[in-house]
Amino acid sequence: MAKKKKKSAESYSLTSLLIHGQSRDKHWDYRHHVVPPMSCSTSYRLDSAARGAQGFAEFGADSSGEQKAPIYIYDRLGEPTRDMLEEALATAERGEIAVTFASGMAAVAAALNVCAVSDEHIVAHHVLYGSTYSLLKNWLPKFRIVSTLANLNDAQELQRSIRPNTRVVYFETPANPNLELIDIAAVKRAVDAANALRKPAQQIRILVDNTFASPFCQRPIEHGVDLVIHSLTKGICGFGTDMGGVVIGARRFLPSLLSYRKDFGGVLSPKAAWPILVYGLSTMSLRVKKQEQTALAVAEFLAQHAKVAAVHYPGLPSFPQYALARRQMTDYDGNFAPGSLVYFIVKGSLTKSRKLAERLIDHIAAESYTITLAVSLGQVRTLVEHPSSMTHSSVPLDQQVHEGIDPGGVRLSIGLEEPGDLIRDLDHALKKI
Repeated sequence: MAKKKKKSAESYSLTSLLIHGQSRDKHWDYRHHVVPPMSCSTSYRLDSAARGAQGFAEFGADSSGEQKAPIYIYDRLGEPTRDMLEEALATAERGEIAVTFASGMAAVAAALNVCAVSDEHIVAHHVLYGSTYSLLKNWLPKFRIVSTLANLNDAQELQRSIRPNTRVVYFETPANPNLELIDIAAVKRAVDAANALRKPAQQIRILVDNTFASPFCQRPIEHGVDLVIHSLTKGICGFGTDMGGVVIGARRFLPSLLSYRKDFGGVLSPKAAWPILVYGLSTMSLRVKKQEQTALAVAEFLAQHAKVAAVHYPGLPSFPQYALARRQMTDYDGNFAPGSLVYFIVKGSLTKSRKLAERLIDHIAAESYTITLAVSLGQVRTLVEHPSSMTHSSVPLDQQVHEGIDPGGVRLSIGLEEPGDLIRDLDHALKKI
């Protein structure tokens, strides 16, 4: 009896595809492995000088439509485990290609540097992760790449901020830490209007850090974004065990991204790529669905607490951008997916609320069982931090206030614990301040 041909993997749901991958992969034939293998070799044997020359010639070239295995030479250029992860990440974000890096910030730096060069300009949203803010203000100017921070939800301010030498519009949505959303479609319209008057070499690219949402909750490429960036360390990895970053987008960006990674380093090791491929992506849908249910319950509890001034969570009907959240943040099946981050502000004046927030954090660190004081997010454990004094401390305090980062703000990354246990520990800590 003739063996029946398997159906194309692409005919199945994205959730299943991220578990099983391709039954045959051009990077490695692992048809007899239930779990993809891990590569542990930095160098690869070449059969001849001609094959080595061919490998270097093909590095970074457009291989769209080709099914042949790449010629591996050296880990920094390419290796099988990382290549399989990149293929899966591109699928998760519905992009054409993905290039991984050793950390999320390495990915941010790569995306910005391949889209802007000396004497060019970046427009970024005024609420940013502290290290991204530092990169824009302290490091890129050394390469004569300057930035303007603007409110990208104000169409007129965005238009005023765009200069003849602007090459990038950059933002996070939801923004770190206050969960402000940026209307991707509105930014796209403004950038398209500016690009209509520009030559191809002067086009503005839209770059979005999608870490807070994860590909499960939001896929900016579907809204017209050029490049999407993730810290793989967060929701995609999910377990807090491995660090990494990725840039995802159209195939035309592949040569520049690969060349940047080759020359600047910052390569994701196969030992870090393997757990993200095997454990992280395969469980992402399940984890985030559970985290969203718990995040809503926790947000509802905080919203009615006497010691809480405000709660920001896109899943709450009281969230100022709730309509935008429902339109923009959807899972692979089109369901509303508001994510697993909750940001709340302790009641009090600016000075008092900051001290109370710090006291709250200290009580949680000392007495909570289910909430851990740690500066990360997207893990199976619930994590809490005080952005003003921790992740965003590189932003001057007066600028924090001006840009909407409240000194009394607390960021919660919801894990897989039962909501009642988290509420119990939060209530206990709030009673102590």
